[in-house]
Amino acid sequence: MRRDGALAGPAYLAAPMFHAFANPARFNRLARAVYPWSLAATLLCLGVGIPWALFFAPADYQQGESVRIMYVHVPSAWMALFVYLVVAALSASSLIWRHTLADIVAQAASPIGACFTALALATGSLWGKPMWGTWWVWDARLTSVLVLFFFYLGHIALARAFDDPQRGARAAALLAVVGVVNLPIVKFSVDWWSTLHQPSSILKLSGPTIHSSMLWPLLLTIAGFMAYFVTVLILRSRAALLAQRRRVLEFRKLAAG
Repeated sequence: MRRDGALAGPAYLAAPMFHAFANPARFNRLARAVYPWSLAATLLCLGVGIPWALFFAPADYQQGESVRIMYVHVPSAWMALFVYLVVAALSASSLIWRHTLADIVAQAASPIGACFTALALATGSLWGKPMWGTWWVWDARLTSVLVLFFFYLGHIALARAFDDPQRGARAAALLAVVGVVNLPIVKFSVDWWSTLHQPSSILKLSGPTIHSSMLWPLLLTIAGFMAYFVTVLILRSRAALLAQRRRVLEFRKLAAG
């Protein structure tokens, strides 16, 4: 219960946690601590996973050598969804608690997610040509991923579309939260509609349907992509915080002058 006698809801109870991480100094300390580990994990997982996938994992009995595109396509597609979920969660916390740091990190993450999505679309087309006989089909999975890419671009554009950074951040945050409705469509489109895209082979209640000789290098590349995202996000967020601090100092200098 709050001091005014009202019952504490979930947002009120979660607020202290978000307030704790909304401090730029605390965020920088955490980022400095995490960065060496995320960088090491990136180098280790991708340094082992990519050569394993390209040279040592077996070819598929139906798809042949073209199956090796999977080791880039699947991690990039997973990260496209995950990064957007991160952007949406940060945007929601910004709209609820007015944390500027949440906007900064969300705007730092959005271009990374857009790159993952573009990579998923490109590798999907490369994989689709020998399998389906065409570079592109307007089925539910491909179309919903393309829509996800447009949501990323919209978020990036809106954040920079206003002279007032706060108005741009708020408009971008609203778009990011609205775009969450597309995530389950991307994920479950192959189950809800008849599509050319194959169903999930890893996240299944009955267990993965992919052989362990292919599963392990795939999991390593997924972990490497995840660690890469954390590493680049830390670099971009810290650079954005430094740029914001410089702008504030320049504004104070002009005001004082």
